[in-house]
Amino acid sequence: MERRALGPDGFEVPVVGMGTSRTFDVRGRAAEATSRRIVEEALDTGANLFDSSPMYGEAERVLGLALDGRRAEAIVATKVWTADDDLAERQIEASLHHAHGRVELYQVHNLVAWPARLDRLEQLRDEGLIDVIGATHYDAAAFDELMTVMRSGRIGFVQVPYNPLERDVERAVLPLAEELGLGVMLMRPFGRGSVLRRWPSPTELAPLEPFGVTTWAQALLKWGLSDPRCTLSIPATSRPGRMTENASAGNPPWFGPDERDLVTRLATRS
Repeated sequence: MERRALGPDGFEVPVVGMGTSRTFDVRGRAAEATSRRIVEEALDTGANLFDSSPMYGEAERVLGLALDGRRAEAIVATKVWTADDDLAERQIEASLHHAHGRVELYQVHNLVAWPARLDRLEQLRDEGLIDVIGATHYDAAAFDELMTVMRSGRIGFVQVPYNPLERDVERAVLPLAEELGLGVMLMRPFGRGSVLRRWPSPTELAPLEPFGVTTWAQALLKWGLSDPRCTLSIPATSRPGRMTENASAGNPPWFGPDERDLVTRLATRS
Protein backbone atom coordinates (compact mmCIF):
# COMPACT_ATOMS: atom_id res chain seq x y z
CA MET A 1 0.00 0.00 0.00
CA GLU A 2 1.22 3.49 -0.80
CA ARG A 3 2.26 5.71 2.10
CA ARG A 4 2.19 9.50 2.22
CA ALA A 5 3.74 12.13 4.46
CA LEU A 6 1.40 13.34 7.17
CA GLY A 7 2.84 16.85 7.22
CA PRO A 8 6.07 18.82 7.16
CA ASP A 9 7.03 17.75 10.70
CA GLY A 10 5.26 14.41 10.66
CA PHE A 11 5.96 10.98 9.22
CA GLU A 12 4.64 8.63 6.59
CA VAL A 13 1.25 7.01 7.04
CA PRO A 14 -0.74 4.48 5.00
CA VAL A 15 -3.24 6.02 2.62
CA VAL A 16 -5.93 3.77 4.11
CA GLY A 17 -6.25 3.50 7.87
CA MET A 18 -9.20 2.65 10.06
CA GLY A 19 -11.75 4.61 12.08
CA THR A 20 -13.33 3.26 15.27
CA SER A 21 -16.41 5.44 15.72
CA ARG A 22 -19.42 3.24 16.60
CA THR A 23 -17.79 0.04 15.37
CA PHE A 24 -15.46 -0.33 18.38
CA ASP A 25 -17.90 0.95 21.00
CA VAL A 26 -18.50 -2.57 22.25
CA ARG A 27 -18.32 -4.63 25.43
CA GLY A 28 -17.93 -8.31 26.09
CA ARG A 29 -15.36 -10.91 25.14
CA ALA A 30 -16.95 -11.93 21.87
CA ALA A 31 -17.28 -8.38 20.54
CA GLU A 32 -13.80 -7.44 21.74
CA ALA A 33 -12.36 -10.56 20.09
CA THR A 34 -13.99 -9.54 16.80
CA SER A 35 -12.43 -6.08 17.11
CA ARG A 36 -9.05 -7.67 17.67
CA ARG A 37 -9.45 -9.77 14.52
CA ILE A 38 -10.24 -6.61 12.54
CA VAL A 39 -7.22 -4.78 13.96
CA GLU A 40 -4.91 -7.70 13.21
CA GLU A 41 -6.26 -7.87 9.67
CA ALA A 42 -5.64 -4.13 9.24
CA LEU A 43 -2.09 -4.48 10.52
CA ASP A 44 -1.45 -7.45 8.24
CA THR A 45 -2.57 -5.43 5.20
CA GLY A 46 -0.46 -2.40 6.17
CA ALA A 47 -3.47 -0.25 7.14
CA ASN A 48 -1.83 0.44 10.48
CA LEU A 49 -3.27 3.84 11.44
CA PHE A 50 -6.21 3.69 13.84
CA ASP A 51 -8.27 6.78 14.65
CA SER A 52 -10.29 7.01 17.86
CA SER A 53 -11.68 9.50 20.39
CA PRO A 54 -13.01 9.64 23.95
CA MET A 55 -16.39 10.53 22.45
CA TYR A 56 -16.53 7.10 20.80
CA GLY A 57 -17.56 5.31 24.00
CA GLU A 58 -15.49 2.17 24.55
CA ALA A 59 -13.50 2.52 21.33
CA GLU A 60 -10.19 3.69 22.80
CA ARG A 61 -10.23 0.91 25.39
CA VAL A 62 -11.19 -1.76 22.87
CA LEU A 63 -8.55 -0.56 20.40
CA GLY A 64 -5.91 -0.67 23.13
CA LEU A 65 -6.83 -4.26 23.98
CA ALA A 66 -6.78 -5.21 20.31
CA LEU A 67 -3.28 -3.77 19.89
CA ASP A 68 -1.83 -5.70 22.82
CA GLY A 69 1.29 -7.44 21.55
CA ARG A 70 1.37 -5.48 18.29
CA ARG A 71 1.37 -1.88 19.49
CA ALA A 72 4.78 -1.20 17.94
CA GLU A 73 3.30 -1.84 14.48
CA ALA A 74 0.50 0.71 14.87
CA ILE A 75 0.02 4.45 14.51
CA VAL A 76 -2.59 5.59 17.02
CA ALA A 77 -4.55 8.77 16.38
CA THR A 78 -6.93 10.04 19.03
CA LYS A 79 -8.50 13.27 20.24
CA VAL A 80 -9.27 15.49 23.19
CA TRP A 81 -12.85 16.73 23.26
CA THR A 82 -14.03 19.00 26.05
CA ALA A 83 -14.13 22.63 27.13
CA ASP A 84 -13.39 21.61 30.73
CA ASP A 85 -9.67 21.70 31.59
CA ASP A 86 -9.88 19.06 34.31
CA LEU A 87 -11.86 16.70 32.11
CA ALA A 88 -9.37 17.29 29.30
CA GLU A 89 -6.58 16.08 31.56
CA ARG A 90 -8.56 12.97 32.46
CA GLN A 91 -9.26 12.29 28.79
CA ILE A 92 -5.59 12.66 27.92
CA GLU A 93 -4.51 10.41 30.79
CA ALA A 94 -7.01 7.72 29.73
CA SER A 95 -6.07 8.00 26.06
CA LEU A 96 -2.37 7.61 26.78
CA HIS A 97 -3.12 4.62 29.00
CA HIS A 98 -5.23 2.88 26.35
CA ALA A 99 -2.62 3.65 23.67
CA HIS A 100 0.09 1.98 25.76
CA GLY A 101 1.75 5.20 26.85
CA ARG A 102 2.15 7.05 23.56
CA VAL A 103 -0.07 8.67 20.92
CA GLU A 104 1.42 9.34 17.51
CA LEU A 105 -1.30 11.75 16.32
CA TYR A 106 -3.24 13.82 18.84
CA GLN A 107 -6.11 15.96 17.58
CA VAL A 108 -8.33 18.69 18.99
CA HIS A 109 -11.74 17.21 18.30
CA ASN A 110 -14.15 19.61 16.56
CA LEU A 111 -11.95 22.56 17.62
CA VAL A 112 -13.42 22.50 21.16
CA ALA A 113 -11.40 24.95 23.32
CA TRP A 114 -8.62 24.68 20.78
CA PRO A 115 -6.27 27.41 22.11
CA ALA A 116 -6.00 25.74 25.52
CA ARG A 117 -5.93 22.24 24.08
CA LEU A 118 -3.12 23.11 21.68
CA ASP A 119 -1.13 24.52 24.59
CA ARG A 120 -1.43 21.20 26.43
CA LEU A 121 -0.76 19.04 23.39
CA GLU A 122 2.38 21.04 22.63
CA GLN A 123 3.59 20.31 26.16
CA LEU A 124 2.97 16.61 25.64
CA ARG A 125 4.82 16.74 22.34
CA ASP A 126 7.77 18.40 24.03
CA GLU A 127 7.70 15.63 26.64
CA GLY A 128 7.87 13.03 23.88
CA LEU A 129 4.46 11.50 24.57
CA ILE A 130 2.97 12.47 21.20
CA ASP A 131 4.46 13.12 17.78
CA VAL A 132 2.09 15.22 15.70
CA ILE A 133 -0.79 17.55 16.60
CA GLY A 134 -3.90 18.01 14.49
CA ALA A 135 -7.39 19.44 14.48
CA THR A 136 -10.72 18.12 13.23
CA HIS A 137 -14.14 19.34 12.26
CA TYR A 138 -17.08 17.79 10.45
CA ASP A 139 -19.15 20.94 9.79
CA ALA A 140 -18.47 23.25 6.84
CA ALA A 141 -19.68 26.17 8.97
CA ALA A 142 -16.56 25.73 11.12
CA PHE A 143 -14.04 25.59 8.28
CA ASP A 144 -13.11 29.28 8.57
CA GLU A 145 -12.10 28.69 12.17
CA LEU A 146 -10.32 25.49 11.18
CA MET A 147 -8.30 27.43 8.62
CA THR A 148 -7.33 29.93 11.31
CA VAL A 149 -5.84 27.03 13.26
CA MET A 150 -4.15 25.73 10.12
CA ARG A 151 -2.48 29.10 9.55
CA SER A 152 -1.25 29.24 13.15
CA GLY A 153 1.62 26.88 12.37
CA ARG A 154 0.75 24.79 15.43
CA ILE A 155 -0.66 21.69 13.74
CA GLY A 156 0.58 19.17 11.21
CA PHE A 157 -2.67 17.87 9.81
CA VAL A 158 -6.43 18.23 9.70
CA GLN A 159 -9.26 15.73 9.63
CA VAL A 160 -12.32 16.66 7.56
CA PRO A 161 -15.21 14.98 5.72
CA TYR A 162 -14.72 14.39 2.01
CA ASN A 163 -16.77 12.24 -0.34
CA PRO A 164 -18.83 12.82 -3.51
CA LEU A 165 -21.70 14.23 -1.43
CA GLU A 166 -19.58 16.43 0.86
CA ARG A 167 -17.11 18.53 -1.10
CA ASP A 168 -16.97 21.78 0.85
CA VAL A 169 -13.27 21.25 1.65
CA GLU A 170 -12.42 21.65 -2.02
CA ARG A 171 -13.14 25.39 -1.92
CA ALA A 172 -10.54 26.48 0.62
CA VAL A 173 -9.43 23.81 3.12
CA LEU A 174 -7.65 21.53 0.67
CA PRO A 175 -5.92 24.40 -1.19
CA LEU A 176 -4.71 25.82 2.14
CA ALA A 177 -3.50 22.42 3.33
CA GLU A 178 -1.53 22.05 0.12
CA GLU A 179 -0.08 25.55 0.48
CA LEU A 180 1.00 24.89 4.08
CA GLY A 181 2.12 21.31 3.51
CA LEU A 182 -0.35 19.89 6.02
CA GLY A 183 -1.57 16.33 6.02
CA VAL A 184 -5.28 15.71 5.39
CA MET A 185 -7.17 12.81 6.95
CA LEU A 186 -10.54 12.02 5.36
CA MET A 187 -13.41 11.15 7.64
CA ARG A 188 -16.75 9.89 6.29
CA PRO A 189 -15.40 8.56 2.97
CA PHE A 190 -18.78 6.83 2.57
CA GLY A 191 -20.73 9.90 3.64
CA ARG A 192 -22.96 9.10 6.59
CA GLY A 193 -23.51 5.71 5.02
CA SER A 194 -25.87 7.22 2.48
CA VAL A 195 -23.69 6.55 -0.55
CA LEU A 196 -23.44 2.87 0.35
CA ARG A 197 -27.19 2.29 0.32
CA ARG A 198 -27.44 1.90 -3.45
CA TRP A 199 -24.52 0.05 -4.97
CA PRO A 200 -23.79 0.45 -8.68
CA SER A 201 -23.91 -2.69 -10.77
CA PRO A 202 -20.74 -4.54 -11.83
CA THR A 203 -21.28 -3.17 -15.33
CA GLU A 204 -21.32 0.40 -14.04
CA LEU A 205 -18.12 -0.21 -12.06
CA ALA A 206 -16.36 -2.02 -14.93
CA PRO A 207 -14.50 1.12 -16.19
CA LEU A 208 -12.77 1.26 -12.80
CA GLU A 209 -11.38 -2.28 -12.88
CA PRO A 210 -8.03 -1.17 -14.42
CA PHE A 211 -7.57 0.86 -11.22
CA GLY A 212 -7.97 -2.21 -9.02
CA VAL A 213 -11.56 -1.35 -8.09
CA THR A 214 -14.14 -4.13 -7.96
CA THR A 215 -16.49 -2.83 -5.23
CA TRP A 216 -18.35 0.40 -4.59
CA ALA A 217 -16.58 0.92 -1.26
CA GLN A 218 -13.21 0.74 -3.02
CA ALA A 219 -14.41 3.22 -5.64
CA LEU A 220 -15.42 5.73 -2.96
CA LEU A 221 -12.15 5.36 -1.06
CA LYS A 222 -10.07 5.76 -4.19
CA TRP A 223 -12.18 8.77 -5.24
CA GLY A 224 -10.97 10.72 -2.19
CA LEU A 225 -7.41 9.39 -2.21
CA SER A 226 -6.97 10.26 -5.87
CA ASP A 227 -6.95 13.93 -4.88
CA PRO A 228 -3.20 14.41 -4.27
CA ARG A 229 -3.93 16.91 -1.50
CA CYS A 230 -5.42 14.12 0.62
CA THR A 231 -3.13 12.00 2.76
CA LEU A 232 -5.25 9.14 4.06
CA SER A 233 -8.78 7.88 4.51
CA ILE A 234 -10.17 6.17 7.61
CA PRO A 235 -13.17 3.95 6.84
CA ALA A 236 -14.66 2.11 9.79
CA THR A 237 -15.84 -1.47 9.78
CA SER A 238 -17.22 -4.03 12.19
CA ARG A 239 -16.79 -6.96 9.79
CA PRO A 240 -13.67 -9.13 9.52
CA GLY A 241 -12.55 -9.28 5.91
CA ARG A 242 -13.63 -5.77 5.07
CA MET A 243 -10.29 -4.12 5.96
CA THR A 244 -8.51 -6.20 3.34
CA GLU A 245 -10.96 -4.93 0.76
CA ASN A 246 -10.62 -1.35 1.99
CA ALA A 247 -6.84 -1.46 2.10
CA SER A 248 -6.60 -2.52 -1.53
CA ALA A 249 -8.06 0.86 -2.51
CA GLY A 250 -4.81 2.37 -1.25
CA ASN A 251 -2.80 0.99 -4.13
CA PRO A 252 -2.14 3.01 -7.30
CA PRO A 253 -2.97 3.71 -10.06
CA TRP A 254 -5.12 6.64 -9.00
CA PHE A 255 -8.24 7.94 -10.68
CA GLY A 256 -8.03 10.73 -13.19
CA PRO A 257 -10.76 13.35 -13.73
CA ASP A 258 -12.90 11.00 -15.83
CA GLU A 259 -12.94 8.25 -13.23
CA ARG A 260 -13.65 10.67 -10.40
CA ASP A 261 -16.51 12.15 -12.44
CA LEU A 262 -17.93 8.66 -12.98
CA VAL A 263 -17.91 7.92 -9.24
CA THR A 264 -19.50 11.29 -8.53
CA ARG A 265 -22.29 10.63 -11.03
CA LEU A 266 -22.96 7.20 -9.56
CA ALA A 267 -22.99 8.58 -6.01
CA THR A 268 -25.24 11.56 -6.69
CA ARG A 269 -27.85 10.04 -8.98
CA SER A 270 -31.38 9.89 -7.62
